[in-house]
Amino acid sequence: MKYRVITMLRPGIKDNQGTAVAAALRGLGFPDVIDCRIGKMYDIEYTGDEIEKIAKNISNEVMENRSEERRVGKEC
Repeated sequence: MKYRVITMLRPGIKDNQGTAVAAALRGLGFPDVIDCRIGKMYDIEYTGDEIEKIAKNISNEVMENRSEERRVGKEC
């Protein structure tokens, strides 16, 4: 099966990368950009049943929120 795991910094944790991207976008002529948050997306093909353990090991529980979802259809 194919899974997607998405991690994002928790609200309240400063996202320096996101701040830099937002500033760059404003500098490129998009003055309406207020904020940007950077995250990671992992597409995993896995035949076992412990995707939550995998997701836990690739994320930082102290600083990040994560979500796991099973992928079906053409976009896999």
